[in-house]
Amino acid sequence: MPSYAFPIIDLSPWHAGDGRREVAASVRTACETTGFFAVIGHQVPVETIEAMRSSSRAFFDLPVARKMEVARPKPEQNRGYHAEGTETLARLAGNESPPDYKEVFAIGPPDVPDGDPWYHDLPGAYPNYAANLWPTDPPGFKAAWRAYWSAMEVLQDTVCRVFATSLDLPEDWFARHLARHCSMLRALNYPAQLHPPGPGQLRAGEHTDLGMLTILKNEAADGGLEVRDVAGNWHVAPVVEEGFVVNIGDLLMRWTNDRFSSTLHRVANPRAGGGARRLSIAYFVAPAYDSVIKCLPTCQTSDWPAKYAPVTVAEYRNARFARTAAA
Repeated sequence: MPSYAFPIIDLSPWHAGDGRREVAASVRTACETTGFFAVIGHQVPVETIEAMRSSSRAFFDLPVARKMEVARPKPEQNRGYHAEGTETLARLAGNESPPDYKEVFAIGPPDVPDGDPWYHDLPGAYPNYAANLWPTDPPGFKAAWRAYWSAMEVLQDTVCRVFATSLDLPEDWFARHLARHCSMLRALNYPAQLHPPGPGQLRAGEHTDLGMLTILKNEAADGGLEVRDVAGNWHVAPVVEEGFVVNIGDLLMRWTNDRFSSTLHRVANPRAGGGARRLSIAYFVAPAYDSVIKCLPTCQTSDWPAKYAPVTVAEYRNARFARTAAA
């Protein structure tokens, strides 16, 4: 299977302030074609990435009983440990398959104010601000995850400012929607496959992402991310060691009236046998749950009217994600 030529976009000119239009133009082209691109020059410290990776691997290396101490409380809560066999991402695309060959640990916003009804009581607040579950081992796990979350919030802001510029909107257009965002951070451990996958079983079934965008840190190991092109062909996504892979989610596709593409993707099984373990770290950007997703003013004309009815983030996202959990 050939490798797919994702654009690799350097954010350094954006941060320097002397090449913002050029960066935005490159991102716009990627979003209107593949829906995927990689970013370098992102300013996320290497130490933050490596601490996140090492703490996540150490957690997944714990005995199952220890990991189950922080098991996901309810199907609709993307929190805590999701054991192997408890999630089927193909359901996001309305399909059925055997459960994904992976295990997950996930958190949401780590600093939710106590006593504020917007976060706890209003319709749509749950499960977007459900409490996080933190394991007691390995040491330093919580600190590493919180540091990575903070770095992703900064990168999220940068990328969304690039998006706004690429769409001929004020640079801070998305900022009000992300001020109280309900993003999610997940570490996905694809273990060595000690027994053959079942018919149609993948490390993660084909799907599109539900949120606004995804920022992925993957690694070079057999059996990884694959992306489907408009002709229906699957391509191996390259690993950009010094960068992150970014892809468009369903909410941004709806916001842009299909101008930006939310592309089907999957995680393949190892091709050289079952011995390749793989760790991916995915940050799923989601605006505030009460943000109304309706066609952007620069993405509709009299000849290209809005295709989608307005919908809140909670209405679109909550029920669809709950479908992915095992019954």
